[in-house]
Amino acid sequence: MIAATMRERLGNLRRIGTATLWPAHPKLSVGCATCGAMVGAEEVFEAIAARVRATGLDLRVTRTGCTGHCAEEPLVHVEIPGRPRVTYRKVTTSKARDLVDAVGRGELPADGVLQAIDREENLLDKSVHVWGPPDKSLAGPHPFYARQQRLSLRNCGMVNPRSLEEYLARGGYTALERVLSGMAPEQVIDAVKASGLRGRGGAGFPTGVKWGFCRAATGDPKYVICNADEGNCGSYMDRVLLEGDPYSVLEGMTIGGYAIGARYGYFYVRAEYPLAVELLGEAIRQAMRNGLLGDDILGTGFSFHAKVKIGAGAYVCGEETALISSIEGMAGEPRLRPPFPAQSGLWGKPTNVNNVKTWSAVPAIVLRGGDWYASIGSEKSKGTMVFSLAGAINNPGVLEVPLGTTVKDVIDMAGGVPSGHKLKGVQTGGPGGGIVPANLIDLPLDFEHLNQAGSAMGSGGIIVMDESVCIVDMVRDFLSFFTAESCGKCTPCREGTVQLLHMVDEIIAGRGKASDIERMERLSRILISTSFCGLGQAAPNPLLSSLRYFRYEWDAHLAGKCPAGRCQGGTCREEDAR
Repeated sequence: MIAATMRERLGNLRRIGTATLWPAHPKLSVGCATCGAMVGAEEVFEAIAARVRATGLDLRVTRTGCTGHCAEEPLVHVEIPGRPRVTYRKVTTSKARDLVDAVGRGELPADGVLQAIDREENLLDKSVHVWGPPDKSLAGPHPFYARQQRLSLRNCGMVNPRSLEEYLARGGYTALERVLSGMAPEQVIDAVKASGLRGRGGAGFPTGVKWGFCRAATGDPKYVICNADEGNCGSYMDRVLLEGDPYSVLEGMTIGGYAIGARYGYFYVRAEYPLAVELLGEAIRQAMRNGLLGDDILGTGFSFHAKVKIGAGAYVCGEETALISSIEGMAGEPRLRPPFPAQSGLWGKPTNVNNVKTWSAVPAIVLRGGDWYASIGSEKSKGTMVFSLAGAINNPGVLEVPLGTTVKDVIDMAGGVPSGHKLKGVQTGGPGGGIVPANLIDLPLDFEHLNQAGSAMGSGGIIVMDESVCIVDMVRDFLSFFTAESCGKCTPCREGTVQLLHMVDEIIAGRGKASDIERMERLSRILISTSFCGLGQAAPNPLLSSLRYFRYEWDAHLAGKCPAGRCQGGTCREEDAR
């Protein structure tokens, strides 16, 4: 049972967090995740803080994470007690100073408003926080957010990611308290099984089943790993999560460690995510200081330690056995399976690897129940999925919707393709996914329907393409990526990707032959059936799906023409090459 002193400590921390989350005086929160920082969010934060100091106004100024609407950064969220929570878009330093003066007068300017919300339900404890009555002079909920169901993203943009107190105030660590107060490890695993949660890193393997394998395995110590490598083109969901709410991932992994019987966990994060690394480190230190991590957690006798391992940015390290090799200090190359990591993983011990989004879903499942989570989504794909959108889209960013939501709905939520352009297709599942044409826009985004369409869920990256995109050239880009990222361990991937790229290059250069199509299809089948790991097995997917849906573009290139007008005389225009 949890020690009374620890319950008292958590209660005090929650009261502190409540006072800073919903203060009695106006509050301005600046989105300072990487996407915001790249367009001046830190300068906006400093301008706001300096203006508050200069005027002596009684305003609270804080940083927060990304709400997912990356195209509108820098974002500033303003809360005046008794008024709606208003988000201002593309705030500059001069606008920031004017905003401080207006808030100091008790005003909420209508200019530059992205959205205004008056209430929010906490999905963990079902409580509702009310900011204030709706204001007709301000824009209501933005279409980008209105249809989302934010479970993993529930705290992103709402809390200071450096504040354990604010995470606790929003129901954080309540799930771990429940688990350590009387749930047997098997009960936790049963709840995750009942939820239908499947791995959000790409493979889609049932999470509870995976945990059960690792718990049943013999060997000590056992390990759990959070795969935050995120090397897919156009994917940045894990970064947004770790920069906006590192504690939910840490809490989920601690619960997983208890269920599996692991005492040690690793976050494997690529070096290109320095802010995520910094915030995870801070979250681990604060959790350690407050008895939520380390030895004898909450006085229950359960111990769990976590470390951050920085990866070098090799795409192949997203494969779990290559990731394990990298943590061990060896080259990031995949290993022969079986044995699977659940039986022999990190340093030969039972190991469970899950993605950032998978771990972040665990606290909600524990608190609301597996049946509740299973009621969300489609028949065989349960829960929500966090998607990132890039390419020809008006509002590139990150959003979370129930699995089974259609491609059309997600594109509409993100504002559609730019005016004057037409949707041509979408690439789902990262570079190893498939290219789906516009006439399949009503395709549900779940594991089964995407696989049937020749694409994949992957980790949730979606690249939107308009009519200006040359599909053949896009396939060349993906194959070029795979040739560069192949670890070289197996011949099919090392040599096969190079040969596929060469054949596509020849077609684009106007030297292709009709027989090349059959050769590429045959070589693709060889890669899929003989490559050592998922990198080589997935490499041909963009090519095969493009031949399935966009064969006319290949035939046109064989005839020396480019339907998209990007290639002239069979070669890419100079400005495109730049």
